[in-house]
Amino acid sequence: MTSGLWELVLQGVWVTIQLLVFSSLLAAAVSFVVGVARTHRLWIVRFVAGVYTEVFRGTSALVMIFWVFFVLPPAFGWQLVPMWAGTLALGLTYGAYGSEIVRGALGSVDPAQKEGGIALSFTPWQRMKLILLPQAVPEMIPPFSNLLIELLKGTALVSIMGMGDLAFSGNLVRLALQESAEIYTYVLLIYFVIAFLLTRVMRGLEKKLKAGVGKTAPKREAAAREPAGIGGVR
Repeated sequence: MTSGLWELVLQGVWVTIQLLVFSSLLAAAVSFVVGVARTHRLWIVRFVAGVYTEVFRGTSALVMIFWVFFVLPPAFGWQLVPMWAGTLALGLTYGAYGSEIVRGALGSVDPAQKEGGIALSFTPWQRMKLILLPQAVPEMIPPFSNLLIELLKGTALVSIMGMGDLAFSGNLVRLALQESAEIYTYVLLIYFVIAFLLTRVMRGLEKKLKAGVGKTAPKREAAAREPAGIGGVR
């Protein structure tokens, strides 16, 4: 490929990364708000959060992008640019899946921990902040890592709006060169590299968070606790 075509692909990579960051931030916020609401003591709060979750989990992300980009703006008299339409559709859709991760992790905390917070006269917010979240968040990281990879692959759907993401740019290069195998192989490899890097980052975050709550020991501390060998040599 020429340098100009490679530049087009790199621009697509940058657009995909921006979309991934924006939509994952929105999805994370939605996940925690809705997930916590699913455990609320008021039934109406749980009901509203449950309706949201079921609606967005039961609809196609592709159709949701169409709806946000083509249907929603005329109803309010304004138009969203593709970046924000994609961010809104993907963030709300994957946030619904993430809310179930949050709800499940909060529900897995030992009930004795919650009762201890009540015995100490903690407010619901204090129990959530000081007891539940520190123990639940490390358990959320592996499923959130999988969800983040799914979100990365879902960003390719925005190409239907003519947005210059990696998938769209790769298709333009394919049309210019009339070469499918080579171009799509490059695109697949780029997606794989991004996904691999995300996985490594999330694994590092998981180890750090679990070490912070005593579930796993850092390597240095673990080595320090190993029994000494013959002559004091480990």
